[in-house]
Amino acid sequence: MDSASSDTSGLGIAALVASDCEQVQILRDAEIGMTAFVVVHSTRLGPAFGGIRRWSYPDPGAGLADALRLAEHMTLKCAIHGVPGGGGKAVLLDCPELDRRRAYLRLGEFVQEMSGRFYTGPDVGTGADDLLTMGEVTDYVALPDQRGPGELSEPTALGVFAGVRAVAKELDYSTLEGVRVVVQGLGGVGWRLCDLLAKAGAELSVCDVLADRVDAACVEWDAVAIAPEIAHAVDCDIYAPCALGGVINSKTLPELGARAVAGSANNVLASADCGVDLFRRGLLYAPDFVINSGGLVHGALFHLEGQAPPSTRIEEIGDRLTEIFSQSSVDDSPPEVLAREMARQRLKQSSSDPFLPGRKQ
Repeated sequence: MDSASSDTSGLGIAALVASDCEQVQILRDAEIGMTAFVVVHSTRLGPAFGGIRRWSYPDPGAGLADALRLAEHMTLKCAIHGVPGGGGKAVLLDCPELDRRRAYLRLGEFVQEMSGRFYTGPDVGTGADDLLTMGEVTDYVALPDQRGPGELSEPTALGVFAGVRAVAKELDYSTLEGVRVVVQGLGGVGWRLCDLLAKAGAELSVCDVLADRVDAACVEWDAVAIAPEIAHAVDCDIYAPCALGGVINSKTLPELGARAVAGSANNVLASADCGVDLFRRGLLYAPDFVINSGGLVHGALFHLEGQAPPSTRIEEIGDRLTEIFSQSSVDDSPPEVLAREMARQRLKQSSSDPFLPGRKQ
C-alpha cells in the first residue's frame, strides 16, 4: 500500500482538507458491499484521466487519502508530458462481501454520467475483465482490446525502460550492457521491463510475492532471485520498484544499496523529505510521476486523438528525465522538486476554468 502508516482513521479527512482537488464523489451500495471514491483533481488542461485501484485498506480514510494523492499525480503526469488533460482516480475498497462485477458496473455507470469529464482504466486490482465489464455501460474506459488503447502495461514498461536508459547515462554508462538492476515486482509492467532490460544486456536481480513468477524470471533471463524485504538494500546500480509504493521511507532509505532509484510504482517516496534526503546523499531519483507515465500518455492521447500515439511519444520520457537531471545539477535541487515545479508552472499558465464536456477549451 502507498500509505506508510497503519494509524489512518483520520487520514482521509486531513488529506481532503489539504487537497486542491475539484471533486470527490463517494459511491455506496450496501447490497453489493461497495464503497468507492472517485476523485477529480484537476481539469484545467482537459478531461481527467486515472485508473481504478481495488485494494483492501485498513479503513476508508486510507482509501480516500490514496485516491487524492494518486489523482494529483495524474495531473502532474499530464502537465509534465504536455498531455492536454488532468488527473483523476477511483479507489474501490476491496472486502469479502464485494460483488465485483456489479461494483464495476456501478462505477461504469457513474463514469458515464460524467459525460467525458473523467476517463478511467486499469490500476492495481483492476484487470482486463473488469474494464470489459465497465465497457458494457460506459464509453469512457480504456478497453484492453482493439476497441480501445490496448494493454497499457506495455507503453508503461516502454516509458520506464526509456527512463532507466536516461538514468544509466546519468550514471556514466553509455549503454545498459552490464548495468545491475534490481526489479521489485513482476506484474504486467515489471515483467515487460525485465524483458527489455535483459535484451539490452542488463544484469537482473528480481523479486515478487509470487514465487512462480520469480522462478520463471530466473529461467527466462538468468536473473538472480532475491527476497522482497531486502530488495532495496541489494548492491546494484539501479533499484526499480515496480509494485506498490512507499518503499523509500525513513527505514529503507539509509539501507539503499543502489546508486539510483527508477521504477514504475506510484508514490515511491513515503514523503517529500525522502526525495530531499536522496539528493543530499548523492543518490539519483527518477520522479515516479515522470518515469511511469507511458500508459497515461498512450491511453490519454488515444482517447483525445482517436488513435494510439507513435512509440516515439513514449520514448520521450527519457528525454524529459534527462532535462530534469540537467536542471537539477544546475540548480543544485532535487529532481522531484524540479519536476513538480515544472508541472505546476504549466498548470498556472493554463486557463483556470475546469473542463466541461462539449465546451471548447
